[in-house]
Amino acid sequence: MVLGRFAGPWLLLGLLLASLLVVQSGAWADELRVMDTGPVNNGVERGRTDEFFVRFNQPVDHIKSEFIIKRGDEVLEVLQPRFKTEPNVLFAERSPLPAGDYTLVWTVKALNGGQIAVGEITFKSEGRK
Repeated sequence: MVLGRFAGPWLLLGLLLASLLVVQSGAWADELRVMDTGPVNNGVERGRTDEFFVRFNQPVDHIKSEFIIKRGDEVLEVLQPRFKTEPNVLFAERSPLPAGDYTLVWTVKALNGGQIAVGEITFKSEGRK
């Protein structure tokens, strides 16, 4: 019975400390960084340009992230990355792009829908050869 009377405050203190550790561990996590892309930034794609990927240093939310393909200021298509890829890779496909200058805009979102990061990859497609 003596343990029961003091267990409440200790349990509450333990839960409080555990919640602080969870919040702090998120704050100490590595910043999201791009490790690799396809197409490469400022690159020239020869042949079919129909696959797009961005590899990050940590897992990302595939379902709430997106790719936007632009030609100049015109949005050509919004792509939903595939869910069944590596946890740290956003990947999508579309029909091959004709020759021209393009920008791939990627947006990574948190599980709650809040934006984490946005980036752009400019590239040139020489079209099908």
